[in-house]
Amino acid sequence: MQKLFYFLVFIIISNSGYAQDKPVENKQINIVYGGTFSKDEAKAPGASIFSKDDRQVQFEHQGADLWCDYAIFYQKENRLKAIGNIRLQQGDSVQMTSEKVDYDGNIKLAKAWGNVILEQTPGMKLQTDTLRFDREKQEAYYKDFGTVIDSLNTLTSQVGRYYMTTKKYQFLDSVHIDNPEYTVDSKQLDYYTSSKNAYMYGPSTVIGETYKIYCERGFYDTKIESGYGIKNTRIDYNNRIIVGDSVYFNKAREFASATNNIVITDTVNKGILRAHYAEVFKAKDSVFATKRAVAINLVEKDSLYMHGDTLMITGKPDKRILRAFRNAKFYKTDLSGKCDSLHIDQATGLTQLIGKKINDSIKEKDWPKFYPIIWNGENQMTGDSIHLISDTKTEKLDSLKVIEHSFIVSLDTVGKTGYNQAKGINLFGKFLDNELKEVDLISNTEVIYWMYNDDQELIGINKTICSKINITFANNDVEDLTFFQEPDGNIFPEVDLPEDSRILEGMLWRGDERILTKDDIFDEDDNNIKLVVIRGIENPIDIDAEEEERSKNISDPINKSAQNKGPKSKKSTAPIPKATTDKKSTATVKKNTTIPALKKSN
Repeated sequence: MQKLFYFLVFIIISNSGYAQDKPVENKQINIVYGGTFSKDEAKAPGASIFSKDDRQVQFEHQGADLWCDYAIFYQKENRLKAIGNIRLQQGDSVQMTSEKVDYDGNIKLAKAWGNVILEQTPGMKLQTDTLRFDREKQEAYYKDFGTVIDSLNTLTSQVGRYYMTTKKYQFLDSVHIDNPEYTVDSKQLDYYTSSKNAYMYGPSTVIGETYKIYCERGFYDTKIESGYGIKNTRIDYNNRIIVGDSVYFNKAREFASATNNIVITDTVNKGILRAHYAEVFKAKDSVFATKRAVAINLVEKDSLYMHGDTLMITGKPDKRILRAFRNAKFYKTDLSGKCDSLHIDQATGLTQLIGKKINDSIKEKDWPKFYPIIWNGENQMTGDSIHLISDTKTEKLDSLKVIEHSFIVSLDTVGKTGYNQAKGINLFGKFLDNELKEVDLISNTEVIYWMYNDDQELIGINKTICSKINITFANNDVEDLTFFQEPDGNIFPEVDLPEDSRILEGMLWRGDERILTKDDIFDEDDNNIKLVVIRGIENPIDIDAEEEERSKNISDPINKSAQNKGPKSKKSTAPIPKATTDKKSTATVKKNTTIPALKKSN
């Protein structure tokens, strides 16, 4: 009887109020199904209270429907408190469930708490304890830890905001992505649920089965495990550490590349490669580098620097091969060299210096300009090709070979006007503790040597022809010469030997090319390289714009798949129940009707 009385009062006052003060329909929360109606002015003054009967209470507001067990509706304020088994459905794609919801119809803001789950098709689910859902901006926000699950990844963070229009999450504080193939940890991360692309800000780490990536700004495609870093980026990749201003990585291709201020460390062989552009191929265990490229190897506490326009390192850790192409140079404190190309085989300990190709248009007298050259102390050695052999166990230099047109030359250190010269078909040298100790010149050998007594007074100029010459060194200077097999020569007073007779045929002093420091391996072009501008460092990029552009790439698996599918019919994942009349209900309200505020009765 009491229920009937409240119902009659409700109907009378509703009709009266509706006629007198019609609300703005496009903002008003509408009752679809009221269930059991009551009032409690002590606890909820001015509010209408609705409780479920055999079906839930249902409200509608501007394209969204809400079901709950119990609702306190403030009609005048256009505000709703919903409690118990709440489900909010927006269109065909967005659904939210929770235990409680406060909803303000004027600003279309819902605050939900108690096991909140927000879902958006296809296959995205957000779980948190408290969530604010701004339907005006189409954004959802949490700050007390949340979990996002989609078809590929599980993402967690302390703070998160979801942009429904772009289907983008912005995660803050303790961001973590869990995938069977990898994990991602970041201070801040933007994640697009459609493309599965992640944009990282602040200290971020990606760890896969065979790689580890660190950056402080970067992109990562979670579908194919590919991405880049553009600030303080480092990749640990197949016994190599890659650091650069910009580093790109692709798991499927087993490939990484880097741009500007690159340092690649070989963790097994303790070698370092520096350049401004490099590519790493994991399957081939190879590295390609250019733009002021230099490879640095530690040899007996003395670093060996190797440079070329292009450097290539291939092979497994114990069988590394280094190639330097075009304008190749190397330097260590007691040995340096220059050639057109350089080939180093770690397994055999063989280093080959190869000269420029000499075509038919080049005169024979100019051939020495194209020969490879090495300097040991004050000694210059040239020939068609030069081989340096190292002990593979100690990594110390063992021997030297100069093949065809061999020449060893040094400036007369006393008089400083002449050159000590020795030539032959081939040259063979021996090293002791990385220092050249002995040289043998073989076949058609000739020598011109300035001889001095103990008081450094010139005795004369030795000019001899023989079949073999042995030269010993002390402190990288000539100590003794020995001639073999019928030497023919003499010691001439300086005045008796004309200037043109003091130079052996084919001799070319190339002292101006000598490499005296590690910086001399670079020429002017190397030192004046203009680095490319890395996008996004000085002028932050528009991430949404980049993502839109990226979505046009037909090679992306997501885009390619979408092109093969026809349009889908819209289906609700949670069908809205129709309004019905129930005899047990004391208040059944048709859809899209409004209820004016009830007047307090005596």
